[in-house]
Amino acid sequence: MEQIIIYSIPNCDVTRLALAWLKSNHIDFIFHDYKKKGISIEKLTEWCSKTNWQTLLNKRGTTWKKIELSVQQSIIDEPSAIRIMQEHTSLIKRPVIETRKQLFVGFDEQLLTDKLLKA
Repeated sequence: MEQIIIYSIPNCDVTRLALAWLKSNHIDFIFHDYKKKGISIEKLTEWCSKTNWQTLLNKRGTTWKKIELSVQQSIIDEPSAIRIMQEHTSLIKRPVIETRKQLFVGFDEQLLTDKLLKA
């Protein structure tokens, strides 16, 4: 099986579910804690090329709600979204699961089963 990297923070409930699912299915992975290691503009740009910035940007969480309205309103395109996600990594929807060929944003057990176990 190809290398899998999980990008998230360890105290996220959804990430814990994804990690438990991977472990229960005996899938090896590397965990990238972007609170500690950060995330590069290049990586965020790469992800945006595989999905879109609207999918990656978490507007439902408390971090988004704490950001000033004027800053929220300034997020209108990919470059502005990438800047804010790099500055506030908690704004990235979690987890981001990356393989060499695929990118999954959030935890969808059925999708991962179909794409990782049945592939």
